[in-house]
Amino acid sequence: MNGRRISAVIFDMDGTLLNTEQLTKDLLKEFLAKYGKVVDMDKENKRLGTVHHESAIGIVKDYDLPITLQQYSQSIMPMYHDKWLQAKALPGVNRLIKHLHKHGIPYAVASNSIKKNVEVKVSAQKGWKEYFKVILGSDEVKSGKPSPDLFLEAANKMGVDASCCLVIEDSVVGIKAGKAAKMQVVAVPSIQSESDQYSIADHVIHSFLDFQPELWELPPFEDRVMKALPIEPIHFKGSYKNGFLQECSDDGTSDLPGQAWGVYFGWVKVDSQERLKIVVSIRWDRSCGAFRRNIQACFINGSNGQTCDQLMEVTLVGYIRGFCTKQKNSSDAQILDQDKSIAEACLDLAAYDYHGCNPSKN
Repeated sequence: MNGRRISAVIFDMDGTLLNTEQLTKDLLKEFLAKYGKVVDMDKENKRLGTVHHESAIGIVKDYDLPITLQQYSQSIMPMYHDKWLQAKALPGVNRLIKHLHKHGIPYAVASNSIKKNVEVKVSAQKGWKEYFKVILGSDEVKSGKPSPDLFLEAANKMGVDASCCLVIEDSVVGIKAGKAAKMQVVAVPSIQSESDQYSIADHVIHSFLDFQPELWELPPFEDRVMKALPIEPIHFKGSYKNGFLQECSDDGTSDLPGQAWGVYFGWVKVDSQERLKIVVSIRWDRSCGAFRRNIQACFINGSNGQTCDQLMEVTLVGYIRGFCTKQKNSSDAQILDQDKSIAEACLDLAAYDYHGCNPSKN
């Protein structure tokens, strides 16, 4: 793309590789409540991707907290640390990391977090410590993002020219840093309501499952099975009504990230006995005046009417297709007959089996 051949990839960490943004979104709310303060999401969204020191200064000042900067950090950082250990890789991330590793493509992680915190997050993920040979934190360079320093140093440590690097980021701050480094940038927005701001990137995708290596002259994926892609299981709870699923995640059991877009399929557990096959179309829209997730659902077994208003456990195990990033309507987000046929065929294959969810075959 843009005539440049990519020879290395640089990842951001929080909100790009890991779902840390989702896990920690309520921590500040809990912390501020102790001081009778309420989170201003407009301000916090603008702070996304900034280094901790700058973010902390802004928070103490904006909320007029009666504590010092040091007291704030000492109180809230242990709370973040506990959550980091629970973080999961976002959909498609492990697939891409293993793909790059298999083909000998250099890659690195460059985060605005300090080095020791980045290493904690890497060490908590199975195999990542061996996969990531180059790990950089903002305390290792003169300036963090949006300065290009982190990305330029990552290129230097990998021994590649900066102009041949592809940056993958979830924040506007990180995208600006990548562009300042004269690198190509792919945006995977973590704040869906502000995805229009990500147009400064060279390419915008909804999730890593939409990433096409061949666009950057990298080796293409060859891991689809029966016109679909096996994925690491995504679990969430919801209730079905009138063709749609409403998430029920107050108990914290949902790991459906904001970057989950597209047509997926899997298994549904309605009660202790019944397990059904399901296809879902997941997208974000503003059709009801507020920006919210929209989950259309279709039961392949034809049990739509019987499951109305029942709480169910959903496990998605396969991915069929994404949607056009620039779509203005929901036409391509509808579940098609072809999607149903693909899902039904795939769910009879071992590649899409899931223990504890797939019904036993007689």
